[in-house]
Amino acid sequence: MTTQAISLLDDQFVDMKFITKLTGLTDKWFYKLIQNGEFPKPIKFGRMSRWLKSEVVQWLQARIDESRGGNSALGS
Repeated sequence: MTTQAISLLDDQFVDMKFITKLTGLTDKWFYKLIQNGEFPKPIKFGRMSRWLKSEVVQWLQARIDESRGGNSALGS
């Protein structure tokens, strides 16, 4: 997986609702992954939690690459 630096101006902050809608997985599952250090930690804005969309996409790409032996074309 290649990591490219993305300017904050070119990135987006996304919430858990976006992540669960994108993946079809539950928020409980993601919070367990966060607790286990297997998903990016949220960025806190007071009581709100947000994630950088680029980090979520990189995490998804890594899961796809693992399951397909690194031959996925997402993000290419």
